[in-house]
Amino acid sequence: MARIDVMKTYKLFIGGKFPRSESGRVYELQDAKGKFLANPCLASRKDLRDSVVAARSALSGWSTATAYNRGQILYRVAEVMQGRSAQFIDEIVAQEGITSKAAAVQVEQAIDLWVWYAGWTDKLSAFSGAQNPVSGPFYNFTSPEALGVVGAFVDGKPSLLSLVSSIAPIIAAGNTAVVVASEKFPLSAITLAEVLATSDLPGGVVNILTGKSSELISWMGEHMEIDGIDATGLSSKAMTELKIAGAENLKRIHSFSDIASPARIQAFMENKTIWQNVGI
Repeated sequence: MARIDVMKTYKLFIGGKFPRSESGRVYELQDAKGKFLANPCLASRKDLRDSVVAARSALSGWSTATAYNRGQILYRVAEVMQGRSAQFIDEIVAQEGITSKAAAVQVEQAIDLWVWYAGWTDKLSAFSGAQNPVSGPFYNFTSPEALGVVGAFVDGKPSLLSLVSSIAPIIAAGNTAVVVASEKFPLSAITLAEVLATSDLPGGVVNILTGKSSELISWMGEHMEIDGIDATGLSSKAMTELKIAGAENLKRIHSFSDIASPARIQAFMENKTIWQNVGI
């Protein structure tokens, strides 16, 4: 009996669920050899708005969770990623056209990187906070807090490693994320969304859109409920467009060269200073 391949239409990941784009649009994704792979959704402006609403709704619970609790949830994500290693490898091979061995190395590095960022959750206050010297009967403390809702445009290759280096530091800090996956290599993002949905991560903490970043840049930049953006995956021309669009609400827009750096966490945190009388 002849077998018919099931050509999958991949959905978006918004608020812990997998809706289709409200626009009804998809695009044809091809593998490294030019053969059809799948039909990912083309996210619209409405999809972006829905993602921000979900991220904003999840922010309070995620940012006020204990650092230990966030760390344990992120470790659980790494465990689920490990169990899906074979799928990640197959998708990376198909999209990037590299060997299975090279893809396996990338998957191992991505999981290790996720664990590395998970380990920072309960160390941030000691690393970035301080008791400040003051003259008077006061204590003066500075501690880092989450910035809010953070957008991210993910780079191309290596697809999974780039994705993890964008998402993990954002949520390790207590922020929630709206992520635009690589247009050419989105399968790692879609599979990671399935990992997040089956881990302990609350819905809305990470929202993943597929489609054309060129369509979403100005809308993300102009959105007043997005507080910062990791623009590492954008060209210099697109970065300029994003900065102009994000000027009105003074968005923090950053681009990073290192995949493993506490600076990627600190970039989307605010330092809060508290004065306390001695003896109280």
